[in-house]
Formats: sequence, structure tokens, C-alpha cells
Amino acid sequence: MLQLPDAVLWDMDGTLIDSEPYWMVAETELVERFGGTWSTQQGLDMVGNSLPKSAEILQRAGVDLPVAEIIAALLQQVEAKTRERTPWMPGARELLVALAAAGVPCALVTASYRSFADIVVAQSDGALTAVVTGDEVTNGKPHPEPYLRAARLLDVPIERCIAIEDSPPGITSALTAGARVLGVQSHVPLPEHSELSRARTLELVGLTTLARIAAGEVLTLGIRPGD
Repeated sequence: MLQLPDAVLWDMDGTLIDSEPYWMVAETELVERFGGTWSTQQGLDMVGNSLPKSAEILQRAGVDLPVAEIIAALLQQVEAKTRERTPWMPGARELLVALAAAGVPCALVTASYRSFADIVVAQSDGALTAVVTGDEVTNGKPHPEPYLRAARLLDVPIERCIAIEDSPPGITSALTAGARVLGVQSHVPLPEHSELSRARTLELVGLTTLARIAAGEVLTLGIRPGD
């Protein structure tokens, strides 16, 4: 009989909530304030980056502010938008609720900072019982530290965890840590990897799907060759 994973470790931006458009608008407005231009592709290239790395890229695009001030400006705008409306990814909240009902502990593992993560955790009805944020680790994604730390907080072997991610840096972090990984293809293409399950949307993912991945299957759901 298939067994559920011991824990599920959730990325936030682009996986649990569709906040990437909020980040892209904030980046664009910040660059334009300093007389520069910012394209959609440049925004997509930032998906999954740590905030300090993103700030350095924005500096090179002409934003004449220290890294800490860039991060603060981005967070202020994105947090305000998220408080107005939290855009849950299709199927994400439903899967989170189902896991909680099944007794599977869940953690949030995000490159965003604690002030932003707390907004989402507060709306999870207690399903997210551990949180690892980008301002609380020494090495952010793609380093394995965030996922290893989340597994320790839940007191679960990382090999018995499934990480749900949407970006190449996050996927690398989770795979390197030793978790089973489900990639959700939302804003950026996902790399093909022999140990990476992929889904077009979490609407295609249920508890049985996660049990199969936990058992070692590598699944592709709703993604066609060339997508």
C-alpha cells in the first residue's frame, strides 16, 4: 500500500501563491524610477533568486540604492499587494488542506523574507508548521541548506520529504538536499531531470500522486514534450 511522505516542503513564490507578477511590477517600477527599463524576460530570469542576488541585478540595471534598501522597497510593495489579495496558485491551497487533514506536516521554504512569509502562513489555517526564509539562512537556494533546515525543524529525514518547487534554483536546492521533488511549471520552464517529477498545475496533484512520488516514481503530469 502506498504511503504518504513524512512531510511536504513548500516553496512560496510561484508555487504556493502566484506572487511573481507582484515582484515583476515592483522591479519594473523601481528600475524606471532611476531612468532604466525592465523587460518581462528580465523579471522571469529573476525567478527563484535570493533577494540579495536580485538586488545586485537591479543595481546593474541602474537602481542606485544599497542592496538592503532595494530589498526593503521590493518587500514593502509586494507585501502590501499580498495583504490586499493573496493569489493562491490553482490547486495549491486545496492540496495544503488535504495534507493537513491527512496529518502530513508541511513547511514553507522560501527565498523571501520572514515579514512576507508570515502573511501567507497566517492564511494557511495552521497547515504550515515550520518556516525557513531567505533572511534566516546562511546559504539560500540553490544551496541545500534551506531544505535541510526545514526537515530538521520538522524532525523528519529529508529523504522522506517531498519538496514542491517552481524554479530551477529551488529544484536544485531540494534535489541536492536529498528530497523527492515535484516541479510545478508556472512562470518558467522546468529542467528535465531523472529524479524530478513535473506537473503543469497542482490541480493535477492529489495525495495519491504524492504517495507515488514518495515511493520513488518520477511522474510527468500535463506537460508535453517541448513545453
